Amino acid sequence: MTMLEGARERRVRTGGIELCVVELGDPRLPTVVLVHGYPDSKEVWSEVASRLAGRFHVVLYDVRGHGRSEAPKPLRGGFTLEKLTDDFLAVADAVSPDGPVHLVGHDWGSVQAWEFATVRRTEGRIASFTSLSGPSLDHFGHWIAARVNRPTPRRVGQLLGQGAKSWYVYLLHTPALPELAWRGPLGKRWPGILRRMEKVPADDYPTPSLPSDAANGAWLYRDNVRNRLRRPRADAHAHVPVQLITPLGDRFLSERLYDELEDWVPRLTRRTLPAGHWIPRTRPDRLASWIDDFVMSVDTERPASVAGGGPGTGHDEGGGVGAAAGALEAVGRRRRNGGTPRARRAAEWYAERFAGQLVLVTGAGSGIGRATALAFAEAGARVIAVDRDADSAARTAELSRRVGAPDAWAEAVDVSDEQAMEKLAVKVHTDHGVLDVLVNNAGIGLSGSFFDTTSDDWRRVLDVNLWGVIHGCRLLGRPMAERGQGGHIVNIASAAAFQPSRALPAYSTSKAAVLMLSECLRAELAGRGIGVTAICPGLVNTGITSTASFVGVDAAEERRRQKRAARLYGMRNYPPEKVARAILRAVVHDEAMVAVTPEARTAHALSRFFPRVLRALARVGPPR
Repeated sequence: MTMLEGARERRVRTGGIELCVVELGDPRLPTVVLVHGYPDSKEVWSEVASRLAGRFHVVLYDVRGHGRSEAPKPLRGGFTLEKLTDDFLAVADAVSPDGPVHLVGHDWGSVQAWEFATVRRTEGRIASFTSLSGPSLDHFGHWIAARVNRPTPRRVGQLLGQGAKSWYVYLLHTPALPELAWRGPLGKRWPGILRRMEKVPADDYPTPSLPSDAANGAWLYRDNVRNRLRRPRADAHAHVPVQLITPLGDRFLSERLYDELEDWVPRLTRRTLPAGHWIPRTRPDRLASWIDDFVMSVDTERPASVAGGGPGTGHDEGGGVGAAAGALEAVGRRRRNGGTPRARRAAEWYAERFAGQLVLVTGAGSGIGRATALAFAEAGARVIAVDRDADSAARTAELSRRVGAPDAWAEAVDVSDEQAMEKLAVKVHTDHGVLDVLVNNAGIGLSGSFFDTTSDDWRRVLDVNLWGVIHGCRLLGRPMAERGQGGHIVNIASAAAFQPSRALPAYSTSKAAVLMLSECLRAELAGRGIGVTAICPGLVNTGITSTASFVGVDAAEERRRQKRAARLYGMRNYPPEKVARAILRAVVHDEAMVAVTPEARTAHALSRFFPRVLRALARVGPPR
């Protein structure tokens, strides 16, 4: 693996063949073994391995018949799960003879790793297992049987849906055809297919051994799939903690395959990722972070004599290593112990979806911004709280850490200052990486007639409410788009965006522009897997009412109107936490526009179906 600096290669003999094994990092550190899938070789892990090597002893090996490992002779019967388990144990004994290893598998690497994590003879050799895009064949067999034996419309739909996704499995069972295809045109075109369909970067992957790897690997399916699905093991219970990472855009596996997984895994941590099947290549940053967190959380629970020692095995104070997994479990415990069943399910789903993700919220010092930052923090996200008030931003970051964020940072920035936003974008990218979710929330209020609103008033409102959103989308959203691995942008507009008012010409104009900007940006970024949502709240009880400016009146009258507005909004008492929950739902479901509060939904309906009614209401002046 020439692409990895400091890699050490060795040969491990097992079952009459030699496996090519590569190691990185200090052998005294916890050992992480990465097992590749089909039709890959160990190089599929190169980006993940390089990110883990500084903190772990990282081991990769070519599965028999792949890469630089020897193939069994004959091929038929040489790829059974029993023989693959022999290979794993031989590698584990060679690279970590004195302690268990942390196992990570992708695709068929995960399929075989489920075998390793559930058979008796591997007990004590595995400390944890992270599964990516590959189910246990035993669990899959029981899943099929449950739907065949007790069919319902929903279960039959799930069965047919996964059957359609598994079209390639049937082809791989045909004699000779897969070998001819892979050694012929398919092998040549595969790199281009991955780039187009899966957005896999064009680099040194796949390797030149792909045609023979894929041809040999067809026997993984032929030697195992039919036998195990027909006669699944009844004792396939995991004897180690398991982290399940499910890419939501997987073309080959349905999320429903894991519905009953808790029956088989006593200690299960679930996480989801808006990505396709080949996440070791498309999202190595996120995988490395989650693997790091999970391994360290498991290692810190084990006795020191078992967990191993050496430099670097403790928590990293700045990165909050291990805290994401702990936060995920903590949120789950809180939700299981309190709230309605629906609220508990929602909290657990958000924790699966956002744990470990990097989220930036502007205007996070109070109101909707703070509530949104805390909602993402409760779901286990890493939070960057941005506000022009440094103390308020710091307080939000502190609260975020308390409620479950693996880490949280505060940045004092005025979103209307383009140069300050440019510096923020550079700092975020350098210190923390590319954002997964951006929430452009910062805004100010302004009330008064059009002719009382000066040019300076207009500039002030548009600079914050519109240009602040533009700066955020352009400077913080660009790296997200260039990464090519998806993400989400949320822009906080307002019900005023579609509800005209004689009292809010500047504010309403700024918010209408945010709504249209969001629609345009959503159309542009759809092809890059980035969702854009405009959130349009109505009357929400936040501090914006008491700090809004009222033009055309003296200072005493302005203070009176601010107090009256704050009192009215307080009587309405719609909490910002409800808006925050709507934001999380919108990101999960990739909604284009969400009107929050009953009055906002009513105004939106009127704007679409009865615009004359809304125009008539706009002529009514505000109460004095």
